[in-house]
Amino acid sequence: MNNSANTAGRCTCGEIHYELTASPLFVHCCHCSWCQRETGSAFAINALIESRHIRLISGHPEIVHTPSNSGNGQNISRCPTCKTAVWSHYGAAKEAIAFIRVGTLNNPNNCPPDIHIFTSTKQAWVKLDDSTPVMPEYYQRSKYWPENSIARYKQAIG
Repeated sequence: MNNSANTAGRCTCGEIHYELTASPLFVHCCHCSWCQRETGSAFAINALIESRHIRLISGHPEIVHTPSNSGNGQNISRCPTCKTAVWSHYGAAKEAIAFIRVGTLNNPNNCPPDIHIFTSTKQAWVKLDDSTPVMPEYYQRSKYWPENSIARYKQAIG
């Protein structure tokens, strides 16, 4: 992902347009029951990136605080008109790292999952192969992330 056509994204109605100014750190395909409920789908695909690498081109997302399995909740950035979730912030990284909803990218094929997580609760009809790591729950970042992504993450969270 190195040109704006490949890194641009938007909400459904087009009010929110954004661009990623760097490649994602890592891409999760999460099969947890919370993501299933939140998305109304079998899983959520999120590209993790430093929030400073999101360039808002148009629109102003509204922040909606929702519950999460950790009990800390998450802040979801949604289009105020069509309510599409474009990214969220949660976990230990808080606002430093954004979880971009890969489906909002103009070309989501450029962000295939690097790992499948919480597969202990995946839908039985979802079949996974050996081409991408599969974790029954979460995982240890240092075992799967590239070194440069780990360094960027550490720098982002300070």
